[in-house]
This record gives sequence, structure tokens and C-alpha cells, in this order.
Amino acid sequence: MTERGEPPVDVAGPGEMTPEPAAPPVAAVPVVPAAPDDGLTAPEPPSADVAGEVTVRRVSTWNIANVLTIARLAIVPVFTVFLFVDGEGWRLAALGVFLLASLTDQLDGWLARKYALITDFGKIADPIADKALIGAALLSLSYLGEIPWWVTLVIIAREAGVTLLRFLVIRHGVIPASYGGKVKTVLQIVAIALYIVPGVPDLIRWAAMGLALVVTVGTGADYVVRAVRLRQVARSARAS
Repeated sequence: MTERGEPPVDVAGPGEMTPEPAAPPVAAVPVVPAAPDDGLTAPEPPSADVAGEVTVRRVSTWNIANVLTIARLAIVPVFTVFLFVDGEGWRLAALGVFLLASLTDQLDGWLARKYALITDFGKIADPIADKALIGAALLSLSYLGEIPWWVTLVIIAREAGVTLLRFLVIRHGVIPASYGGKVKTVLQIVAIALYIVPGVPDLIRWAAMGLALVVTVGTGADYVVRAVRLRQVARSARAS
């Protein structure tokens, strides 16, 4: 008699062989490919708890991207002082500081996107540092009589207007930076650099600043159109 839970035993008859019991199935073990020996350590996957929930890595405010942003903001007074000191050497030093600060503007954004270092602090501090650098350069050069005041006022009014517009429509959505806005920034940097360098012909300076001014005003108008469309879409969505 077979106990409960035990399988029945087959008794072989005469001339028959008792079949051997089948081997239990073996679970397949996944093979993990070896990491290439390139001197780099592959990033570890996000940790998971017992329930299988993925732990999200918190990004520190004091990361390399935000440090570069703060450094760009702190270097603005140094640039301004160099610009007001007489002498060609000081002018070249001001140019070097200005270009270095402009380079960090591109570098911190690239680092933040590539290594997932985007923070709320960086979203606020980065545009403030950009506008502080450009605004300080324009105001200083206008005070020195090298750039007309109306050019400086038009550019500063555009930048302040776009910033205010973004805050006004933020409850409807975010207006992302456009490609034209990036081109505008590059043109402004080039035009300002030409005014800082001593000995550049006025015609070249005016051509560069005129192009930067046209793109600045044009992209500002584009932001207004996009803000109006965003508000209309948001209203239509609430009405439906």
C-alpha cells in the first residue's frame, strides 16, 4: 500500500525491465557575458528591494554642472573689472574671461544632459548666469561708449520679456528653448567679443551686432507666438 504523497511503484513483470525514473528538470542558468576589458567599469543597474521596486538615485545640487554655473556667475564681476581697466592687456584678459565663461555655459548644459545631473536649482541658476554675463558685457560696453545704449536696452528688454513670459504661462506648460534661441546666444557672444577685442573695424562689429540684434528680436517674437498658442491649447483642453 502506498503512503499518501508517495508515487506508486510499478512492478516489472517477467522479462520486463523496470524503467528508470526520469531525471528532474534542471533550471537554465542565464549566462552573463563578460565585461570588455577596456579599463572602464560598467554602470551598475538601479537597486531593487524585495518587492521589486526600483530605487531612484537622487541627484545632488552640488554636482559638476551646477558648480560650473555658479562659477560662471561668480566670474562676471571679474570680467567687468578687467573691462574697465585701461590697457590692451587688460582688454585681452577680459576677452579671455568672457570666452571662458561662455564656454562653461555650453559645458554645464552638456554635462547635465549626458550624466543626468539636471536639478531644479540648475534650471533657475543657468539662465540667470547667462543673462548676467551678457547683460554685464552690454552695460559695460555701453557705459564705455562702444555700444549704443539703444542696442543694449533692446537686447536686455527682450531677455527680461521672455523670462517674464515663461513665468506667466508656466501654469499652462513649459516653453522649451528653441534652436533660434541657441543661435541668438552664439551671435551675441561673437558680437560682444568683437567689441571687446581692440582694433576690430567698426563695420565688422556693426555687421555682427546687427545680425545678433535681428535674431534676438525675431526669436523674442517667436516666443510670444508660442506662448499664445500654448495658452489657447491649454484653454481648449480644459473646455473639452
